[in-house]
Amino acid sequence: MALTAETESRLYRSLRAVAGAAAHLVALGFTTAVAVLARPGSSLFSWHPLLMALAFSFLMTEALLIFSPETSLLRSFSRKVKVRVHWALQLLALLCALLGLGIIIYNKHLNGKAHFMTWHGLTGLLTVLYASGQCAGGVLLLYPKLMKNWTLAKLKLYHATSGLVGYLLGCASLMLGMCSLWFTTSVTSISWYLAMLSPLLTSLVIMNQVSNAYLYRKRSQH
Repeated sequence: MALTAETESRLYRSLRAVAGAAAHLVALGFTTAVAVLARPGSSLFSWHPLLMALAFSFLMTEALLIFSPETSLLRSFSRKVKVRVHWALQLLALLCALLGLGIIIYNKHLNGKAHFMTWHGLTGLLTVLYASGQCAGGVLLLYPKLMKNWTLAKLKLYHATSGLVGYLLGCASLMLGMCSLWFTTSVTSISWYLAMLSPLLTSLVIMNQVSNAYLYRKRSQH
């Protein structure tokens, strides 16, 4: 028997809710696993994977999921509150990323190793620079009058789109980091594949969220 439009809509929302809940758990679980593996404080390098996982797996994921209509942890709060929390989480993510980048640069300097010679290193640098620009661009949403020729709706759309690009870069950097000798030495077999699936799952959930927000804006304009 064919499903009605209302039933399909409910089923779709339910699937989005389940996927969003999974994204919350995966983001927290992956970051916790990296923390256990890195043993922060055991060496200078140990802080690098922890800070990067905290920035791009946990904080940034939570910052974006705040605006999810199905799985936001602040669903009952006003959009103004959500925006402020989003800003706070994004700034914390950027600080963690900058600190993580600084630590790995200093650690390589101490050990006499070349900088940014791998895809992971290059992607990581690009991601941190992009995240810095994205946070700076977000200021335009707080002060839209600075862009007189742009409507607030357009600024929000472009900010969300560029934010998605930055998030995907962060996920790519994490996945490349899991191909490093440090990670593959400690994590093998099925555990490695599960770890690789973590940023893939969260990125798919975030992409779906952004695309649905875009479609909603398009429909509201007609």
